[in-house]
Amino acid sequence: MNQPLPKLAIIGGTGALGSGLAKRWAQAGYPIIIGSRSSEKASLAAEEITSQNHTISVIGTDNHTAAVQGEVIVIAVPFSSHAEILHSIKDTVSEKIVVDTTVPLKPPKVGTVQLPEAGSAAIITQQLLGAETKVVSALHNVAAHKLHDQEPIDCDVLVCGNIKTAREVVIGLIQALGMRGLHAGPIENSVAIEAMTSVLITINRLYKVADAGFKITGDLISGEKENI
Repeated sequence: MNQPLPKLAIIGGTGALGSGLAKRWAQAGYPIIIGSRSSEKASLAAEEITSQNHTISVIGTDNHTAAVQGEVIVIAVPFSSHAEILHSIKDTVSEKIVVDTTVPLKPPKVGTVQLPEAGSAAIITQQLLGAETKVVSALHNVAAHKLHDQEPIDCDVLVCGNIKTAREVVIGLIQALGMRGLHAGPIENSVAIEAMTSVLITINRLYKVADAGFKITGDLISGEKENI
């Protein structure tokens, strides 16, 4: 008997990245809760996704309620509001998987790596939410507009986190988006992945493209993952 798909709460689900993730996961059959500071805005976004795709359950509400109701929580907010949002949902996510997509970009120099003192946004998330929360870092290097297209996305997603089983869940979610997710080690390794977003932004600008991404080479299928 197949297990039911987990209910995904997307915090910041009305933004470009969050709404793209919501559309793709809803199309894959996942029940979706779109969270926003404005529950009205979230409800309108949920109605739009449902009307466009005739998907199963997509609802919209405020961020705190979304975090309470969700089984897997996805953070898709700008770094400028990252800490504030985390504090607002901290009491709702203990022992849940929290997928942090946040990149510490600091306008106007978004093409320059400017990591926070703690090392990365994901490390901040783990510290603020506590060790009992299963923080996983992923989806930093995927162009938001590609998620809104119907075409397959030709890139890999590196997944970091201290708990292997939590990373496995997120890799399954990435496969549902139409991409390949790869284990990339503990949460500390997110430092390198978050930094590469600024590098990709620079490549996009210099080469006049909009969707530079990563592909990991090598025969990973036949390799055996270590228990990290």
